[in-house]
Amino acid sequence: MSEPAFNYKLIIEYDGTDYSGWQIQPNTPTVQQVVSDAIKILTRENVNLIGSGRTDSGVHSLGQTANFNTQKEINIFKFIYSLNSILPKDIAVKKMENADINFNARKHARRRIYLYLFTRNKSAFFEKYSYFYHDSIDCTKLNNLSRFLTGQKDFTSFCKTISDTENKICNVYNIRWKESRGMIFFFIEADRYLHGMVRAVIGTLLQAAKKGLNQNYIEEIFAAKNRTSAGEAVPARGLFLYKVKY
Repeated sequence: MSEPAFNYKLIIEYDGTDYSGWQIQPNTPTVQQVVSDAIKILTRENVNLIGSGRTDSGVHSLGQTANFNTQKEINIFKFIYSLNSILPKDIAVKKMENADINFNARKHARRRIYLYLFTRNKSAFFEKYSYFYHDSIDCTKLNNLSRFLTGQKDFTSFCKTISDTENKICNVYNIRWKESRGMIFFFIEADRYLHGMVRAVIGTLLQAAKKGLNQNYIEEIFAAKNRTSAGEAVPARGLFLYKVKY
């Protein structure tokens, strides 16, 4: 078989409620599988759709980046229209463009940003996409605590114990909490993430703020290298892959 001649980059938005995450798994619906199957229908090729990274079960995306190679040149305008016509309502390709033949959405990603939404009041519209959190959230206190999670660290204590990833070192560049119009926004930017890491980080910070704990508590969690030492993870429904930087 000849080498692929074309490489295409996609920006994909999806509601992860009914999916077992991004990555293809046997006997369960995943976003990668659904999008791959749709592309195959249009190209009539068994394409390898590469995502910038996994999102866990129930997690959403505003900007998952993916790419695939193909033997034939594609009319992007027609293709994206046809692709979105095939895809279910909870998955949308927002953008498609030509990419360098060597571009790899996973290997070349430098930073990934996640967003988490909290609602302060019950909302019929945000129920599926945010965490209705009853306790108070002090963004100033949480921003101060968050500083102790930034930098290059071993995040074993924030990773699900079933993870098969040996390297638990992640470089967190920034964590930010912001309140606006009755909602709390949490942002985290890092080079990579472990299974369940973002939700565990959020839950731990909320617990620390609620109990009035400080830097020592965070440092003890890192030193323990044990998931049970960190706080309970927040629900998946409020988490979005927000943006991928290259």
